[in-house]
Amino acid sequence: MTLYIVATPIGNLSDLTERARQVFTTVPTVLAEDTRRTAVLLRYVGATPRVWPYHRHTSSAKIDSLLNQLEQGDVALVSDAGTPGVNDPGGQLVAAAVRRYGSSLKVVPVPGASAIMAAASVSGFPMDVFTALGFPPHKKGRQTFFNEVAAKPEAMIFYESPYRVQSAVDELAKRCPERLAVICRELTKHFETTYRGTTATLSHKLKQEKPRGEYVVVLAPLSFSS
Repeated sequence: MTLYIVATPIGNLSDLTERARQVFTTVPTVLAEDTRRTAVLLRYVGATPRVWPYHRHTSSAKIDSLLNQLEQGDVALVSDAGTPGVNDPGGQLVAAAVRRYGSSLKVVPVPGASAIMAAASVSGFPMDVFTALGFPPHKKGRQTFFNEVAAKPEAMIFYESPYRVQSAVDELAKRCPERLAVICRELTKHFETTYRGTTATLSHKLKQEKPRGEYVVVLAPLSFSS
């Protein structure tokens, strides 16, 4: 009885690992955060497992029902894109599966793409210690979020949507205008772009271009200078 935690491409389908292909073509069931996106991926590899939705709004009762699939065969869990269990509800499903099946269950990671690690790898900042925070709050708690991010001495990474990325960088520029940052847009996709500079210069630079796709923002450690 095996639950595979399978990383999927964050944009470029060619980034799917050979091991992930093997899992998709052998497991009878896939649990997917976005069944439509996962259907595209499965067609790409020629796999035909059953696909059931699992996302942050899935109830506890439905999770119990989904776990019944493990008694029929191995199951693969995938997120919208990237690595399940990182800034998504995958961890809740894993915890429930371990509680239910204990030592009779194997939970096996199938590593691959991760927007956080991709952005960290190209930042050029010391990344021995960093904090990853997911998406900032939209309204309540947003100011507190940026106060805390600006005050942290280590490298900081968070996601932002095209609708709020300008606001996010503006907030950082108010608090730490000279702090170095890297902003990655559309990682692995056709319009992939990496912006580098201080938060103040990046705030100005973003105003010159139309926002496109999701962004990953990396703040350098406070002690780092180029």
